[in-house]
Formats: sequence, C-alpha cells, structure tokens
Amino acid sequence: MFKKILIANRGEIACRVIKTARKLGIETVAVYSDADREALHVKMADEAVHIGPAPSSQSYIVIQKIIDAVRRTGADAVHPGYGFLSENPNFAEALKVEGVTFIGPPPVAIEAMGDKITSKKIAASAGVSTVPGHMGLIEDADEAVRIARSIGYPVMIKASAGGGGKGMRIAWNDAEARDGFQSSRNEAKSSFGDDRIFIEKFVTQPRHIEIQLLGDQHGNLIYLGERECSIQRRNQKVIEEAPSPFLDAATRKAMGEQAVALGKAVGYFSAGTVEFIVDGDRNFYFLEMNTRLQVEHPVTELITGFDLVEEMIRVAAGERLRHSQDDVKLNGWAIESRLYAEDPYRNFLPSIGRLTRYRPPVEGKCDDGTIVRNDTGVFEGGEISMYYDPMIAKLCTWAPDRATAIEAMGAALDDFEVEGIGHNLPFLSAVMEQERFRSGRLTTAYIAEEFPDGFSGVEPSAEQAEKLAAIAAFIDRVVQRRDVQISGAMDNHRRQIGSERVITLADRSIAVSVREEAGRTIVEAEDGQAISVASDWLPGRSHAAFELDGAIVGVKVAPSGSGWRLRCRGVDLVAHVRGHRVAALARLMPKKLPPDLSRSLLCPMPGVVTSIAVSAGDTVEAGQVLATVEAMKMENVLRAERRATVRLIAAKAGASLAVDELIMEFE
Repeated sequence: MFKKILIANRGEIACRVIKTARKLGIETVAVYSDADREALHVKMADEAVHIGPAPSSQSYIVIQKIIDAVRRTGADAVHPGYGFLSENPNFAEALKVEGVTFIGPPPVAIEAMGDKITSKKIAASAGVSTVPGHMGLIEDADEAVRIARSIGYPVMIKASAGGGGKGMRIAWNDAEARDGFQSSRNEAKSSFGDDRIFIEKFVTQPRHIEIQLLGDQHGNLIYLGERECSIQRRNQKVIEEAPSPFLDAATRKAMGEQAVALGKAVGYFSAGTVEFIVDGDRNFYFLEMNTRLQVEHPVTELITGFDLVEEMIRVAAGERLRHSQDDVKLNGWAIESRLYAEDPYRNFLPSIGRLTRYRPPVEGKCDDGTIVRNDTGVFEGGEISMYYDPMIAKLCTWAPDRATAIEAMGAALDDFEVEGIGHNLPFLSAVMEQERFRSGRLTTAYIAEEFPDGFSGVEPSAEQAEKLAAIAAFIDRVVQRRDVQISGAMDNHRRQIGSERVITLADRSIAVSVREEAGRTIVEAEDGQAISVASDWLPGRSHAAFELDGAIVGVKVAPSGSGWRLRCRGVDLVAHVRGHRVAALARLMPKKLPPDLSRSLLCPMPGVVTSIAVSAGDTVEAGQVLATVEAMKMENVLRAERRATVRLIAAKAGASLAVDELIMEFE
C-alpha cells in the first residue's frame, strides 16, 4: 500500500480523497495556487505545496508543477480527483516516467475515451448503442453549419476533450450552430487546452443516465448500478440520484453490460463512468466515458456501501477487486444536490465573495433512519474565487425509498445556512417540492421547462403562508416577552403584550389571536383554525426548528427592517407582525419603485470582459451580441434586449468587473 498520496486537485474532491487516505493510514499532500492558500484542503492535508498563480492554466493543469511537487514531497502515488489533469493521458504517462503511481485508469484508456470522437468509434465497434453524428474534426464555423444541416437540427456541439458542461452548446438553426461552434471552441481551449469540436444529433426529451464501473488490473470489471443525472442547467448537473426512477431491471442490466463491454475494449481499470442518453422508450445511446471519479459518486456509495476512493487506491496498488458482480446490491435511495455559488434570481449567474456564514446540516444517521452527507471544500469565513468551478458543496441524503429521500433532502436544505454570496439553495428546495420531480418525470430539459422565465422564488401555498404566519407570530411573541423584562420594574407596572396581531406576508394579511397554553404558543386565525407552535428560537439565532402541530420545520430567521425574513422549502419572504391600527396605517404607505436601468447594460456577474462587440454610436438590434464576460470558466454572451443606439462604452476588453458594474449605456 502507498505511504504518501499527492492530490492533484483542490476543493471538495481534494478533501474527499484526504478523508479516505486518512482512514487507510496514508499521508497526504495538497497542492494549492495563490487563490487557495487558506483553502480547506490545504489545512486538512499533512503537507502542502504551492504551485503557482490563481489561474488553473498557470497552476493546477501545469503537469511539470505537479511533478515538481511530487519530487519535493516524495509522494509515491497521485490521485487526480476530477477535472484539471484527471483525464489527461500525458499526465498519467509523466507520472509513470517518474516511477509514481497514477490512481486511475491506464493512459491508453484515458486517451481513447477522453477523445469523444475516438470513443464513439470504439463504442460502436464494441457493440454499444451510439447516437448519429459527425466524428471527424471540424475546422471552422462554416463547416460546422454544413455538418449540422446534414445531420439535421437540433444538434449538440461538443468539445472533444470536454466535460463538466464546458464547451457544449445546443444549436437549433444555422445561426446558433455558428455562434455555438465559436463559443464551444473558446471554452474548450481555455478549460482543456484542446479546441477540437465535433457535432452529433441532439436527442430531444432525453434522460441522462450513467453507469458506474469499477475494475482492477487483473481483468475484473463490474458495474455498480446507475445514476440519474437529468436535472441539468447548461449541461451542468445540478441534482443526481441513484438508482434512476425510470429504469427497469432489464434496461439496467443491458446498460451495465454494454458499459462493461466498452471498458474491457480499452483495458479499463479503476473507477470510471459510462454516460448514456435514454429516450422515453428506454432506448439508450452512448454519450461518453469519464475516465475518472465522478462528481456525483457519493450517491452510488450510499446505495452500494462501496468507498470508491478506497477502491481506486487499492486497485492502483495492484490489489484485486474485493467484490464480484453478484455482490453488488442496490440498497435504498440516495439523492445529491449540488450547492453552487450561483444566484438563481439572476439567471444563475456566478457569485463570488466571502462566506460570512456557512453552517451545513448535521451529518450522519438521523433518528428516522435517513442519512445526511455533505462533501465540501469550504468553511465559514472562506472565499469563493472567480477562478474555479462555483460548486460549494454536495449535499446527499439516503433513505429506504425515493419519497423519504426527497423529504430528507428538503429538510436538510432547510437546515443548510449560507450567507455572504448568491447561491442556489432556494432553487434546490423548490425542485424538491415540485410534483413533477417527486413523480420522477425527468428529462435534461426539466429546468428549462419548469422555469421557462427563470427562477423568481417560490410563491407559498395557502397552507405554507398560514404556517409561516404562525411562526412569525411566535417570533414576535418571544421578542415582545423579552422587551417587557426590564430589570427593576414593578410587576404590576409591566407593559402588557397584546394578543391581537395582523401578519402581513406574500401579499396576504392574516389576522390572528395569540395566546400561551401549556408551554406552547397557540396562534388562532379569524376562522377559528389554530396552530400550536413550539421552538427554542431566541433573538439573534439565524436558524431554528419549529414544531407546528407536531411536525418539525427548519426555518432560517433574520430581522429585515421592521419585519422578519423567513426562509424554508424555497420560500423566501418578509413577514410583518403588527397591531391592527399599525397594520391599517402600513397599508397606506407608498411602495418604493426600483431604479430604471433599461438604458444600461450592467455586468451580470463578477468576471472578466473578454470582448466588446459594438462601439459608441452603433445601432443594435434585439438579440445582437454586445459583449462577452467570462466567469467561473464559463463564457457568457450578453445580447441586446431591444433595438437601441449605444451612447457610451464604459468598459474595455480585459477589464475585471464587479456585479452590476456598468458596461455600456444606450440613448
């Protein structure tokens, strides 16, 4: 077994590998850039080596810098994690020359499967179902348009060396094929150093389902069931689960056997994933093979009991697999929600800054038998950088069945506190509550179909509004009780707490009567319906569990002006609790209108302006490209919303802008 492993990665996956290595008694070495000097993986590792500036092109994907770190520390093995150099065969070969073990598959398999064009040819020859497409290299946008026409729209334009949603575009016409080709090529070059592009038919209404493989260096290769990864945004997975609610046993077996056949065709060992797209009739087609540990591997671990990182390490050390295909049993249901530093209220634009509060839910087995797991690489007070992937954490829940796992995830998201940056917690909570998700009717177009106008929050149902109103009344009661406890006051001169209140929230006004009864607070509405509330919440606490008629609800609580901001299950609102007279006067107060920004183009996220496509005095049409901003390794094209004339260009290409900083103005 190895004595010291260097992790050629950062963030949560580096922390994940360190945990397993520590369990096996293996020392670890972290590498870090300027931006990651204080990162969690650096603090967790036994040793840490600085490898360069913040951009990954100058640090994490520079092979020689990783080799130098290996030499300095005497590591005898390297785990690449995912992304960066994990699927670079030159890196695996360089380690081999150094006499250092690469904890992953053989370089020949990485090269064959890492090139999406070659991998599809191999898959077809191995008897794996494939999607129609053009497997040759494409030189320019004109050729891309000709090929797209010959295949038939819609088409998927993809980087040959791509992954993680980078360098991928869907084109429905010639214009989108032309623009998509150039954007995919630019992203591919900046993310992978390889700008080769190919095009294939885009299967409409598909599911994205993948098979987990595990093999050793002695010819043994097994599959560990599937993962459903259809909830995606811009080809980036957001919510995953295992098993899939769609597959039957026969389809699972067929997909698993084809995945194994593909792996054997390239002499595969270690952990790997074969991705398929599956249509509504359970026909499946090979998409690609990821020759590394997947981001979403925890859900497979939760339903199989395997530690995939440990298995990778043991296989790399030359050990045989400890399990056969017959040993693989799928137990229960697991769901993973990816917590991203993206603002769902601003079309999921990247958000950077300091985590002023980061309190994940308690991990481990809960009283009801469910399990909560949180894989993360950040900490309270740490910073989210603009240089890397915006993922903050992977929150997972396990339960004996899917419905219970979903409910456990909803509760865990309610208990997850993140402040200081924009994040997608409310969006994840909203999906968990949707009937379509709960019924398992998923496709890769789920987010686009369910949120066609973007995410603007969750409107509470009448029942939710009543419960939140009861919580607001309880909070007001606690605050009022504290306010009357003035030291030195005579008992018969204390201010009396009023029982009649009006709660205003979500454009509703609910009149209630509040009283204490047997140690609980009873909130009774005008129609006589009463809710019993109990909690240990105290002023200053940002989160608490509230018991409402016996049911426990986790709610984030924060003062907001004269009211209280309450957040749970995707609902985010401010509740005001007032006496009847004050409530009547409040209704007469005018509402403040937002500023008019219709003549300004503001930077939608912190990032670097890579191009300005117009000049002052130009007349632009609706849909015309105005500028391009790069952030979190993604290229974001900003377009005109209407016909207008450019009055002023305020930013130049290469400028680093903050969110809402002015790029240009219109007349």
